[in-house]
Amino acid sequence: MERRINDVLIHYIEHGSGVPLIALHGAGVDHREIEAAIEAVVPGSGYRRIYPDLPGMGSSTTGGLACNDDVVALIADFIDRLEAGPVMLLGHSYGAYLARGVAAQRPDIVRALALLCPVAERSQNVPAHQVICQDADAYDELEPEHRQGFDEYFVVRTPATARRYRSHIVPGTTLVDATGLGRIFAEWTVDVGSGTFPAQTLIAAGRRDSIVGYTDAMDLLERYPHATLAVVDGAGHALMHERPELLAALLRDWLDRARRDGR
Repeated sequence: MERRINDVLIHYIEHGSGVPLIALHGAGVDHREIEAAIEAVVPGSGYRRIYPDLPGMGSSTTGGLACNDDVVALIADFIDRLEAGPVMLLGHSYGAYLARGVAAQRPDIVRALALLCPVAERSQNVPAHQVICQDADAYDELEPEHRQGFDEYFVVRTPATARRYRSHIVPGTTLVDATGLGRIFAEWTVDVGSGTFPAQTLIAAGRRDSIVGYTDAMDLLERYPHATLAVVDGAGHALMHERPELLAALLRDWLDRARRDGR
């Protein structure tokens, strides 16, 4: 599906019906990564799951966008045009940073917020890359040219995580508009406000995340007074692929809390 907002064409996929849940992927991939992760763990009914390609990635364009706050405004416009009321908003990595911006600038359209391995304005206290699990046959699932990217992203290296990388992450890496993203990322800082966000929130970080670390996620608790925080050992930045059973439990709790608030 496609929706044009000003000079930007947004491509997105959606499944199901019910409470709208929008999931924003990280940088350098497209909707397929977060779609695969979230579809595997959220309820198959009762939620309208929407997965947009962020600007400059997948099949979405960057026309007229000059900074990350422009992307935040675009996402807010996209939510408004869905005409579905406040949404459950979830983001991974860069997508979580944008989600924080939407929740701060347009709290009226965000029913609940989930931040997975959230990127900050500047990441601090990032641990060294430490492999947790290395199965000898994991690389059998990958082409030789994809092994370095897999190693850099995953700390749990099994045939299952390699298949997820091959099928749902690698394809999006070939569809990046480097020029458009470079222009947007040159003005990186998102206005995440200075107050608190009162709705139900989930913050989950990988203890072994060597890309953004986990201490920044812990520091967010004061900004989100109804947040559950999980710092997950045995997982890195690819937490949603490496510990899917735990993520499923955390997301179910988040959805339940938001539903009770909605009542």
